[in-house]
Amino acid sequence: MKSAYCSSTVLVFAIILISFSWATEAQSHDNFLQCLSLQSNDSSSTSNLIYTQRQAAYSSILESSIQNLRFATNATAKPLVIVTPSHASHIQATIRCSKQHGLQIRTRSGGHDMEGLSYVSEVPFVVVDLVNLRSVDVDVDDGSAWVEAGATIGELQYRIAEKSRALGFPMATCHTVGVAGYFSGGGHGPVCRKYGLAADNIIDARLIDANGEILDRKSMGEDLFWAIRGGGGGSFGIVLDWKIKLVPVPSTVTVFTLTKTSEQNATKLIHQWQYVAPNLPQDLSILLTISGDGNGSIQATFIGLFLGRVDNLVSLMAERFPRLGLVKQDCTEMSWIQSVAYLAQLPQGPVEILLDRNASVKSYFKVKSDYVNQPIPEFVFKEMGRWFEDEEGRNATISFVPYGGRMDEIPESETPFPHRAGNLYIIRYVTAEVGEISDFQKYINWTRRLYRYMTPYVSKSPREAYINYRDLDIGVNDEDKTSYDQASTWGFKYFKNNFEKLVKVKSLVDPENFFKHEQSIPSI
Repeated sequence: MKSAYCSSTVLVFAIILISFSWATEAQSHDNFLQCLSLQSNDSSSTSNLIYTQRQAAYSSILESSIQNLRFATNATAKPLVIVTPSHASHIQATIRCSKQHGLQIRTRSGGHDMEGLSYVSEVPFVVVDLVNLRSVDVDVDDGSAWVEAGATIGELQYRIAEKSRALGFPMATCHTVGVAGYFSGGGHGPVCRKYGLAADNIIDARLIDANGEILDRKSMGEDLFWAIRGGGGGSFGIVLDWKIKLVPVPSTVTVFTLTKTSEQNATKLIHQWQYVAPNLPQDLSILLTISGDGNGSIQATFIGLFLGRVDNLVSLMAERFPRLGLVKQDCTEMSWIQSVAYLAQLPQGPVEILLDRNASVKSYFKVKSDYVNQPIPEFVFKEMGRWFEDEEGRNATISFVPYGGRMDEIPESETPFPHRAGNLYIIRYVTAEVGEISDFQKYINWTRRLYRYMTPYVSKSPREAYINYRDLDIGVNDEDKTSYDQASTWGFKYFKNNFEKLVKVKSLVDPENFFKHEQSIPSI
């Protein structure tokens, strides 16, 4: 792969010494920059790679991929330095100098971490922003691609389609999500029932470990390669790029969006969807979103993606889900890459919009997740209307992604992502506001109350959660517990029994626990 870090270019960092109002912070900052300088053989300017708090561009770089405005306030802790590497050696130097001067590293690709952990820390820290490492090298003959960790899902899908309209990759619906975080957490989406997770289709990777060494699948070993494909970002090192196995897609796919109100039996349709969606043929996925209708009731939006032509879809739906009432006029045939933009809710038109890393609405939001292994009673959905009557619920949504199909066929232990056979679907609860807001805490509290309300109807022992919908609510802060005991509270929810193996891998490859954050895998 021809990428920035594969050249023999040596590390070049221009150092800008600034003073801070706090002497200790200034010392840490200056020493860190001096350390980077010592690893450079060239004093030429690389100001476009390093951003300090005194530089005019610092704020724009920091805010560029902050998706959750909860973490873009003046009170939010800011990194001492932002490094935007264009070469592996820049990352290696940042790791070594951060270790030497007691700074944490937070690694950011798309900035969609639900709790801001890729760019926020309560201790002195450096952000490694991978925005300059986003090339995609597609090998059509081999059916594979190398994708750099700073690329977004939209960029990846677009670059694949540039080379072949017969190949694609299992994806999420939001095109601005960075592949590094998406792959690291497993990565489910609309076609996971057909092709499994993104992580199930990764065949190699190159990672820089806590010693600054570059490792590929062979040199890192199968245990570490297993861990980075679903064990969550920020625990084992910084992935430079991933080799992925592309999947075949038809020349024409069919999509539809149908919204049903309470007067149109929305609750009955939701209830029936639970029995139908996880058991459909693998070529069809029907996503579901519940929201308020503004009148104390709910509305249900069904979004379908079928890997085939419209006539076959209508026939299949008439047989398997006739109550939804889908007709040919509700459907649109399009290419695979057009469906990527459609599912991202982007304006229909040139698919180049998938390359726009800023083509998404930023908001204040809180996310929680659940897994469901038994259909939820219909009355639960009827009662949800009152939740959306609250001020905090007016822009809230409850989204459902069906599993089954290929997800049932892959063992729980194949990757760290354990939510396989037995799960009908995943729920994502989101409350959000797009305007300025002085107190978002009441919105967070609303989501927590809804989450408690759902307790009897979702998975138990553990109550499972998805690591890519990271949720600090399910952690603990108890000084009487060890790091492992604290981590196990959320670890078994995210990873079930795979958590134990993740801890063992972490303890071997990063025994000093250099790569860490509030929900990273601990060393023991």
